[in-house]
Amino acid sequence: MPERYGDKVTTSLAELPKTKKSTNGDHKSPLFELNGDNGLTKTDALKVDDKIVLKRKLTLMNGVAIIVGTIIGSGIFIAPTGVFFYTGSVGSSLLIWATCGLLSTVGALCYAELGTSITRSGGDYAYLLIAFGPLVGFLRLWIALLIIRPTTQTIVALTFAQYAAKPFFEECEPPENAVKLLAGCCLCFLTAVNCLSVKWSMKVQDVFTAGKILALILIIIAGIYQMIIGEANSFDNLWEGNYSVANIGFAFYSGLFAFGGWNYLNFVTEELQDPYKNLPRAIWIAMPVVTGIYVLVNLAYFAVVTKTEMLSSLAVAVTFGNRMFGSFAFMVPIFVALSTFGGVNGVLFTSARLFATGAQEGHLPKFFQLFHIEQQTPIPALIFSCIMSLVMLLTADVYKLINYFSCVLWLSVVASVAGMLWLRKTKPNIPRPIRVHTALPVIFIICCIVLVLMPSLSEPLNLLIGLTITLAGIPFYYVCIAWRNKPRCYGLLSEKLVNLCRALFNTTIIESIESSTD
Repeated sequence: MPERYGDKVTTSLAELPKTKKSTNGDHKSPLFELNGDNGLTKTDALKVDDKIVLKRKLTLMNGVAIIVGTIIGSGIFIAPTGVFFYTGSVGSSLLIWATCGLLSTVGALCYAELGTSITRSGGDYAYLLIAFGPLVGFLRLWIALLIIRPTTQTIVALTFAQYAAKPFFEECEPPENAVKLLAGCCLCFLTAVNCLSVKWSMKVQDVFTAGKILALILIIIAGIYQMIIGEANSFDNLWEGNYSVANIGFAFYSGLFAFGGWNYLNFVTEELQDPYKNLPRAIWIAMPVVTGIYVLVNLAYFAVVTKTEMLSSLAVAVTFGNRMFGSFAFMVPIFVALSTFGGVNGVLFTSARLFATGAQEGHLPKFFQLFHIEQQTPIPALIFSCIMSLVMLLTADVYKLINYFSCVLWLSVVASVAGMLWLRKTKPNIPRPIRVHTALPVIFIICCIVLVLMPSLSEPLNLLIGLTITLAGIPFYYVCIAWRNKPRCYGLLSEKLVNLCRALFNTTIIESIESSTD
């Protein structure tokens, strides 16, 4: 797309000799140092069609770790209380967990078709941009910027802080301000790690993913033992509960929140090695593993924790640990904290790439497109994402945050899958290494629409607020994006921001391997 944010940007960094001119304006980048005909020598960034692009560093197992590590974050430790609170039934709670896993898997398969036919980073944003045009794509980016990404990061960070502080407050809940401060420290530390190195952030993701799976396996084994010795009393009156339409809808929201992240690998496909093979493989490996673990963990919770304890404790895994592990119970909140710590890392990693993709399309200011010259990390985008999450820490009500962004999130997912069907009609000849049966996206769309509408019948405010914020992006689009002849001061401000970020962080503008306008 055409440059819109000040194309005559200069850099205050020292220029290297014999540099090749970038397509991003008149500036020169040290990344383009050439050595005869041998190509780039400064870093392992790639030069494709006179553009600086990112090298594909993410392996299949990195992809699996991103999906599993992002899904298994805070949800499995806080959402069981939410699901049971709205249903009041052990049997229906377990059924909802299994159904959420099945629905998420269907959605992930649809996204596998989208991700292998449109191999751009950016996920939903990239798909809506190509299927329905720049306005719809911008609105998806708008709500991600203001609601979805900051809220998700904040929820997971708050859960980390809640569990990390719990061993120091055994007889009471940790102070709210202490939890917020600890969550803020978590966000800042992981932002720093992601700024320093892609390799470090992936090592954090891999290690903490393995750790959280180990913790959940221990919980499952303890629950199975409890059922074997016959002391599981919560399974009496298995199906007795509340089956109102609104409550079932909110229960699904809590369950699906725990599965959030199944589409996050689609946000970094341009950094994934061989995405045509590794994207669907990662989905097929990750989703059955997560669904099986989630159902078994909830079964273990109900085998050990009473219904009253389930409703009264946000940190249900800690209650479980106190009952089953005796003097080693302190390890449970530590494992849970480490699990959610890895979840924050996964969300931060993908959020910054989403904003960078938006800047590449001219839908966000150009400084979001700046990556570190050697480490290839989007430092300005990461810092912005962290700041937005810190602002969201002003509220600590986890369940309100979940209900607040769920409507908007699932509507955007519905639009993306509908865009897949639309692209089949309007662009039938684009390569589709994976093509799911038409029944799957149709069923998925119907289920998602029902899930959005069910709670909105009794509490429409969440949906109305979400739609209002989404539609509020329309005037911003026409003033900041579509308006070509902006005042000179607008371009000067953008140039100054880019130059400041370059001077502070040693960054340069990175282009996409693919163009969404192709």
